[in-house]
Amino acid sequence: MLKTQENKPIKIVAIEEVNPQEKRFQEQRMKDLFLLIENLAMQEEATIKLIIECLYDVGMINLINKKVKHPSANKIIKRFISLPKPMARIVAWRWIRKNMPIKLTNWLGRKVR
Repeated sequence: MLKTQENKPIKIVAIEEVNPQEKRFQEQRMKDLFLLIENLAMQEEATIKLIIECLYDVGMINLINKKVKHPSANKIIKRFISLPKPMARIVAWRWIRKNMPIKLTNWLGRKVR
């Protein structure tokens, strides 16, 4: 038997299983959450694209600073980081539109379990 620091016994209680009706309710609410997040992503497309753009700018600057140690080459390369930005924005938006709702739903579901 487990005991606390004061030598008091600890009673271990088994967690009750969720009954089938509650389980169906929880599954339905998680499906609703998925649809809400998917709808939010579609409505806030412009905001998400701006977030992608900000992350791209910061990430590229940090990547160049880590990989290119020569100061003059560093400055030259930084001038050209905006060239692939439109393509990166398109690819990132497609990935987010496809994957973000389910990943966010699963993450939030794990947080409330």
